[in-house]
Formats: sequence, C-alpha cells, structure tokens
Amino acid sequence: MPNTKSKLSIAIQQAEHNNHQNNNDIDRKLSTDSTNSNSSSNFIDNFKPSPQLLPNLIQHSVPYVSTTPSSSKPFKPELSPLKTDFEEDEEKEAQDKQEDISSESDSDLNPADEEDLKDYVPGGYHPCYIGEEYKNGKYTLVRKLGWGHFSTVWLAKNNDNHCHVAIKVVRSAKHYTETAIDEIKLLDMVTTSDIHHPGHQHVIQLLDTFTHKGPNGVHVVMVFEVLGENLLGLIRKYKHRGIPIVFVKQIAKQLLSALDFLHRKCGVIHTDLKPENILIEIGDVETIVKLVEQENKAKQLKKKKIKATPSSSYSTQNSANPSLGRSGRRSRRTTLITGSQPLPSPLRTFNKSFTNVHGLANTVSNTPMIINTTTETNNKDEDINNSFSSMSITNSHSNSNSYQTKIDPVKIPNQDILNESSKVDVIINEDELISVKIADLGNACWCNHHFTDEIQTRQYRSPEILLGYHWGCSSDLWSFSCLIFELLTGDYLFDPRDGKTYNKDDDHIAQIIELIGQFPRSMLKESYHTRDFFNSRNELRRIMKLKPWGLKDVLHEKYKFSISDSIEIADFLLPMLNLQPEERADAGGMLNHPWLRDALGLENVVLERPVGGSGEDIPGWSRELNSKNYFGTM
Repeated sequence: MPNTKSKLSIAIQQAEHNNHQNNNDIDRKLSTDSTNSNSSSNFIDNFKPSPQLLPNLIQHSVPYVSTTPSSSKPFKPELSPLKTDFEEDEEKEAQDKQEDISSESDSDLNPADEEDLKDYVPGGYHPCYIGEEYKNGKYTLVRKLGWGHFSTVWLAKNNDNHCHVAIKVVRSAKHYTETAIDEIKLLDMVTTSDIHHPGHQHVIQLLDTFTHKGPNGVHVVMVFEVLGENLLGLIRKYKHRGIPIVFVKQIAKQLLSALDFLHRKCGVIHTDLKPENILIEIGDVETIVKLVEQENKAKQLKKKKIKATPSSSYSTQNSANPSLGRSGRRSRRTTLITGSQPLPSPLRTFNKSFTNVHGLANTVSNTPMIINTTTETNNKDEDINNSFSSMSITNSHSNSNSYQTKIDPVKIPNQDILNESSKVDVIINEDELISVKIADLGNACWCNHHFTDEIQTRQYRSPEILLGYHWGCSSDLWSFSCLIFELLTGDYLFDPRDGKTYNKDDDHIAQIIELIGQFPRSMLKESYHTRDFFNSRNELRRIMKLKPWGLKDVLHEKYKFSISDSIEIADFLLPMLNLQPEERADAGGMLNHPWLRDALGLENVVLERPVGGSGEDIPGWSRELNSKNYFGTM
C-alpha cells in the first residue's frame, strides 16, 4: 500500500499531540526535544554546502549551532493584547524607528490571519520579535513577512553587507526539524548543480542555514535570496480573465527551463507546482524597504495630525461581533504575536505609492527583487506544507546570464509619485519582460527517494497520484500544464467538487476523461485505486454521464481564443497532459516547442531535447529509482 501521509500532515499530527498536554508533559517534552535536537543540530553544524555558487549569490556561511543564549524577550502572551497601530504609536513613541518599518494599516493586522498562540510552546514556533539578532549578530529581524504551519518568515538585515534577506525560522519539534533538513539538502543540490544551465537562475537559492536556540527549543533557520509576489497575485491583478500571452510565454519557457534543471541536473521533483509557488522578480528590495519606511512615517504623521481614535475598523468589528475566525478560533485574542506585514509589490498599488507605475520595466538591474504572497485555504488538499506561506523577501547581487540579460522589472516611483492621490489601474506594458522563479521546495523530493505518495495540490494533481499509479518527474509536467492554462484563462483546468453521490476524486477523474479521453487499460490494471473509481468494465462507478469537451474546443468556445491560438496552445499543452506518465513530454523538449519560439527575451534559449519527446531517458521520470548510486553518475 502506498504511503498516504505527507511529511507535513505527519508533523502536524504528532506536534499537536505533543504540544497540547498538561504542563508536566510539556516540561518533559522540552527535555526530550532538547536531547533529540542534538543530532539535528549536529547535522546543521556539520552541513557545509558546496562552495560552487553563482557570482550573484552571497557565499554560504558555515552553518552553526548558536553557543550564546537566545536573545529572545520573555514570551508572556497574557500580558498584552494585540494593539492597533495607533495604540502602538501612543504607547511606544520612543520606538519610532522600529515602528517605521513594522507599521501597516490597521485593517491589515487581523490576528485571525496569524499563527495560533497555542503553537508557541516547546516544539512549536520561536517567539521572534523585531530587533532580535541571529547568528552572533549577523542578522537582525526587521519585519514579519508571513507564516505557515512549518515556520514564520521574517525580513531581516544582513549586517555584514547591509542587504535584506528572508529568514525562515522553523518550528522546533523533531518532525519539523527533519523536514527542514530534507529541504536544506534539496536546496543545496539546487544551488550547486550546473550553474550554467539556463534553468538554474529560475529556481530559488538558499544563502545560509544555521540553528537558533530559544525558549521553545532549537530551531532550524534558513536564509533565502530575494523573493517576491507570486503568480496568483498576477492572476488576480488581471481579475481572473487571463494574463496576456506575451507574459505567459515568457513564464512558460522559464519554468520549463527550471523544471529541466531540477529533473535532469538535480534529480529533484518539486511535487507542488502551482501559482503560489512561482515568484516574480520585480525590482530593487532596498529601494522598496525605504519606500515602506517613508510610507509608514507619512501614515503615522497623518494619524497624529487628525487625532485618530484608538479604535480601528478591525477592532470595532470584532468587539461587536466576537465570532469565530479561521480554524474555529476567535479573531481577537490576548497575544504578543506580531502581525504579518508583507512588503508591497509594484504589481499592485501600494497605498497610492505605486500609482502610475508599470509593474515591469526593461532597464538592466543589479538587484532583482521578488515578493511572495500565498493564499489562505481551508481545504487540506490545498494546504500541503505552505512552508513559505504568506511572504518572504531578501536581496541578491546578480549578473547577466549567458542567454538572457537580467532586467529590472519595476520602475521605482520617485517622491512626487509618493504624494499622488490618483489611482490608475495600470498593470504591465505588454512589450516588457518578466522573470520568475520556482520556490518552496518544502514538498520536493529526490527522484530516487519519494518521501510520500500524497503530493500535489488538488487542482494540479496528476492522474497517476489519483489512481495510485507509479510516478516521478513527469508529474511536475502535468501540474505545469494546469498552471499555464490557469495563467491563460484565469480559471482552473480541473476544479473538482463533491456531489451527492460522488466525491472530489470521482469528479476529478471524470473531468480528466472529459478533457483528455479514456485511461489506458494497462494503466488502470496497474493502479492501486482503480477499483475505487472504476467497475469491471472500466466505467466510472459513481458518475455515469460524461460530457467530452476537448482542450482546443474549450479554449475557443469558452474562452474565445482564436482558432489558430486554440490549436497552438492545445498542441503545446496536450503532450504534457498525457495520461500515462511514462509517455508524457519532458520539460527540456517542450521548451523548444514552436509556441514558445517568440517568447520575449528568450528567443535564443534552446535545449538539446526533442520537442514532445518522452522523458523516459531521464532517471526517475515516471517511477521512483531504486539505484543507490544514482547521484554518483550525475
């Protein structure tokens, strides 16, 4: 029987079981976790990434175990309720410098959208705070960017080079630590493998990793390069009506180069490709941080001038209506948890600071920036280890690539723009370039070592996973095709729902058959879950009437693409939607597809792979490798 538990679900289940005992149990657990953490800390301490890095990356620091006591302030949640920015201003005027960078609009600070207080226990989150120092003062926390079940993510300043980075502080329970170590190994392979491959620059890079000791245990800390807004933000910017093809082609070609790099050069399968995990490079992070500081100062001055009352729309609503928030907990609670305040993306207006600013520009950049905002979901199918949940941001120094000039995709507004009050709905010039990166390898695995068979977010899940068939690198290409369709149309390619007589898996398989056709008998015969969905005649058990509607017709009839565009797009996507993972087209070959030949800025990017050819020559293409010597032959 295949493993049906993800690393995240196992970690959450065990952590919650351990973290919600009585005080004596917690005391015993702290002692136990301290012992268990020694081996993990020793791994981080002795883990030395290969020094082969791109010139635009900061050299890896040697990971270490902190020998100094944690600089954490005493964590006493019962002392102070979460306050609005105005209340913070009144009570902490002496800390203006800190608040300048941390302040946001009142409506943005909703405790229901933050991690749960009950998870700040031994084995849980570390109580980070603005100004806290890490790695003997090398990094200083500046602003909370987001959180996930796996970690909290903070904007920090590297005091050695005065650049900003994203610091991910992982929960300290053994299960999370082990998952973090797996991710570090994967990220190190990505960072150090074939740096000349065009896909290398389109995958997130790990800059540093170490451990940090706090009141809740020893936490793995990961430091990343600049990260930015994800593709879901761009989809929403275009109101789910589809992104212009000129951008989709650029994104598609870059992602295919990244996937070819991961699969052929790293032996890594992402397993969770979706818009939330694709990040846009959008400018100079240091300039953005300065603009945020200016904006916050202006807001504070305005509040003081108009003598704003302490109550905000948020606090008023919640005092009048103490309804339960997400996850069944009350929206307002007594806590010292810092509110997440993602940095703004120039792809959207930022409190009127970025009005009249095109999201992308064609000037050369030496410091690309990315901002990542993931979406909240209540569906466990869609909540697979959002370890880079909400937002993270850092800085890197880049050079021109051998095949593509690095661009500065954002025109930073000047002070005059900061004072404008008009709002113009400008998104992106269609003659501009866009650059993206694959991020969040928290669910990734090796082609010769699958951590779990429960992979992929629902709408991007491949048929082999639904049926319990063998799988490998080719599963990423199915998700990629679903993602590209979503960029083009603004809709999911597959969006299964529960019915009165069938469940989501039934509907998902039915939708696949309606779009692609019947499953091969050989695949059904070898799939573990076939009899859960099909009868002895290979007919669906619970959905009798199917309505076939091919991809070309869907594009033309429903989304009004021209006949020629519909044919070209379908010809591009269908080879990667082959029901049999063995025969699915590989990323390197599809990068050479005619539909992508005119991808702006990428016209000369070609890989020596046959267009539409199967990736069966790629180790681990459609099933887990058994060879223990695989990486010695790469």
